[in-house]
Amino acid sequence: MTDDLPESPYLELLAHGAPAEAYERPVLRARADGAPAGRLAALERAKLLALRVRGELEGRRRREAELSALFETAHDLAGLRDLDAVLHAIVQRARSLLGTEVAYLTLNDPAAGDTYMRVTDGSVSARFQQLRLGMGEGLGGLVAQTARPYVTDSYFDDARFQHTGTIDAGVRDEGLVAILGVPLMLGSGVIGVLFAADRRARVFEREQIALLGSFAAHAAVAIDTANLLGETRSALAELEAANEIIRDRSSVIERASEVHDRLTELVLRGGGVHDVARALAEVLSGTVEFLEAGACPTEAVDRSRADGHAVPHGDGWVAAVSAGGELFGALVLHGHPRLDPVDQLTLERAAMVTSLLQLARRSASEAEQRVRGELLDDLLDAPDRDPRLLRERAARVHADLDATHVVLAARVHRPGPDDRTPPHPRGAADDPARPGGGPGRAPDDAADRQRLWSAASHLAATRRGLAAARDGGTVLLLPLGPGESASATARRTARQLGAAVRVPVTVGASPPVAAPAARPGAVAAGYAEARRCLSALQVLGRGGQGAAAEDFGFLGLLLGDTADGGRIAEFVRGTLGPVLDYDTRRGTELLRTLDAYFASGASPARTKDELHVHVNTVAQRLDRISRLLGPDWQAPARALEIQLALRLHRLSDAVGR
Repeated sequence: MTDDLPESPYLELLAHGAPAEAYERPVLRARADGAPAGRLAALERAKLLALRVRGELEGRRRREAELSALFETAHDLAGLRDLDAVLHAIVQRARSLLGTEVAYLTLNDPAAGDTYMRVTDGSVSARFQQLRLGMGEGLGGLVAQTARPYVTDSYFDDARFQHTGTIDAGVRDEGLVAILGVPLMLGSGVIGVLFAADRRARVFEREQIALLGSFAAHAAVAIDTANLLGETRSALAELEAANEIIRDRSSVIERASEVHDRLTELVLRGGGVHDVARALAEVLSGTVEFLEAGACPTEAVDRSRADGHAVPHGDGWVAAVSAGGELFGALVLHGHPRLDPVDQLTLERAAMVTSLLQLARRSASEAEQRVRGELLDDLLDAPDRDPRLLRERAARVHADLDATHVVLAARVHRPGPDDRTPPHPRGAADDPARPGGGPGRAPDDAADRQRLWSAASHLAATRRGLAAARDGGTVLLLPLGPGESASATARRTARQLGAAVRVPVTVGASPPVAAPAARPGAVAAGYAEARRCLSALQVLGRGGQGAAAEDFGFLGLLLGDTADGGRIAEFVRGTLGPVLDYDTRRGTELLRTLDAYFASGASPARTKDELHVHVNTVAQRLDRISRLLGPDWQAPARALEIQLALRLHRLSDAVGR
């Protein structure tokens, strides 16, 4: 019986993974058997549908293979320690991932203000391998300048790039035609460009561009890690050289050797800056503390940074902890007004090791923040992700996506002129030390958003959750503890983020989301609910606080299950419909008058001041409202419903925007 169904042979072909040409055979066989036109047409339709399904299946298999290769490549890169080995592995894997004839990598030269060819794979031209590109010159210079990927199917026919004789000659010598370049990013800065190219015309698909971009993100972290390890090796080499000199001296020099060994051990076993301070205190027989940049003695630290050495300060010494012009803090030795040169050198070397530890910690933190943000973005934007892969990625950052979580939408609160939110302690607008603060200066929204994202990322890491920047604010996915409610989590998160950012932060929470790995779509729905709660807080004058839908009482019931606002519209229409219709037909402002009347404590005199009209106009409008809503509209129960409907009307407009 199934043989009479036109789709039956195609289901078998799909099940066996038959080649594309095999799908034509059922049509040819039916035509040879003299099948009627209707059956032939049905077979043609079934064939087209089967080929489409086959293409979708092949695309999915290809994407899964690409992602698997990407993860394997990232794992391999993580195991490399030498910078040259890392760079060669990057270009070789990029060439393999995209199946191109050539792959190459350029690095930026901040001193020269250009970018230069660092390593190639598959290249045959010496001129090409020695190219230097000015910022904005050629495809690579444009990628390095704009921090955006660029692709060309035919380089010499593409007028988007600034062609120069030197670059074009090198590309022509290599015989390249189709080129794809993606930036290597560290934070917000570009350190180089990764290319994949062919010597023939080729169209790079969007998935291939995204794949190379993802690989470039892993590659940039690997390069940064290799550089940091190289710097650490250099520092350790310097310590070893100092140790060789110390071994030829007295017992004082032996103490310097001891601290060198201890600091080396600390670095290798992953110790922190306070471990360095304790070890140094034991060796130098004094009290040593690490002070953050804001708590350091400014004058002494400035002298130490300028001289590059430890300097005396009071009854002790100060050694600045800095790298690349950035000050991390200082090591402060107390109780030693005088130091011999060996002990001074020991303090300085300890400060250098501390700076390397700070750099390594920040690099690792930024890499983990990116991984957490990318995973949360996938949960929000790609609900069809494989739950197994989601769990594996979450496990790498110690998150459990099978536990119950809550989605939180957080945004820096900017009070308007009518806002009733209490001022935040140490308000940003009055803090002259803060960017954007101080009298007469506009708040720095971009800086606040960056601080909010940093604080949210730190909170997510400590809570084993996820965080990402989104929609002008931050979204968090945090696990719920035993007996913990979404409302309590929202309030605590608002306090913690507000204290970290030093301005009020509004936080809306979703209902609990069980096992997000198995239900990625629930995270996106929870984020939409959290944003509605955030908007409700802002409209209801509760900016800078945290809440879930359950905190709004009747308002929470209206928001809880209705993504399209149907219940809200029904309630508002049932309560304020005649006034809304009258304003729409006549172009009047009865609704605005009603809102101002309740906001003014039901005082016509204060209402006319709020609306800047005559008191008789207010009386006439209130009389019209009585005729539209009925004479009992000011009764307590009815007035409460009307005020709630007014708030919901404002909330609906805000959420719609």
